[in-house]
Amino acid sequence: MADKYTREIIDLIRSVQAIDYIAPEDIPDIDLYMDQVTTFMDEHLKSSKRFDEDKILTKTMINNYTKNNLLPPSDKKKYSKEHMVLLIFIYYFKNFLSINDIKSILEPLSSSFFQSKGDFNLNDIYQEIFDLQLETIDTQVRDLIRKLKKSGGTFSEIAEEEERKKLTNFAFICMLSFDIWVKKTIIENMIDKKPPENTTPGKKL
Repeated sequence: MADKYTREIIDLIRSVQAIDYIAPEDIPDIDLYMDQVTTFMDEHLKSSKRFDEDKILTKTMINNYTKNNLLPPSDKKKYSKEHMVLLIFIYYFKNFLSINDIKSILEPLSSSFFQSKGDFNLNDIYQEIFDLQLETIDTQVRDLIRKLKKSGGTFSEIAEEEERKKLTNFAFICMLSFDIWVKKTIIENMIDKKPPENTTPGKKL
C-alpha cells in the first residue's frame, strides 16, 4: 500500500487531468483589444500559475512577440481568433523553448495559414492539436505514475525512512527532468534539422 506522501504525489499527478485548457470553442470569434486578450488568457489559464502574482500574458509580452515576428501585427489594435491561437501556442512553448526556436516553429504556420483564404487555417490546426492532447493526457498520467512507482523502489538499502524518502523524491525528479531533457533535445534537433549527436540510425535514446 502506498504511503501518505506517495498518495499525495499521485493525486498531484492526476490533477493534471483537471488543469485549465482553452478549448477551441472558448476562443472568441470576435476581434479583441489588447486588454481583452490579456484578461481572457489570465482567466482561462489561471490554474497553470505557479504563484498568484504570476502573469499569464501582458501588454509588454504581446508587443515583444510582435516585435520579434512571433505574432502578426494587430489590425487596428484588435486581435483576431487566429492571433489568440498563436498566443496560446507561444504561452506553452516559452516554458521550455527560446524565442528563436518558437519563431522557427510558428513562422511556417503563420505564413501558410494565418488568415488563410483556403479551407484550412490556424483555427483548424488548433482544433486538431487540442483533440490530440485530450486523447493522450490519460497516457501521460499513467506514465508519470509508473515513473513515481519506479523511483519509489530505489535506494532500498537506506534504512532511515526520512532519508530514503528524500532520495526517492530526488530520483523521481531526476526521471522527470531526464524525460524533459530528451524531449527538448528532440524538438531542438527537429528545429535545427540535424540528427542528435553521438547517435546512429536505429539507436534508441
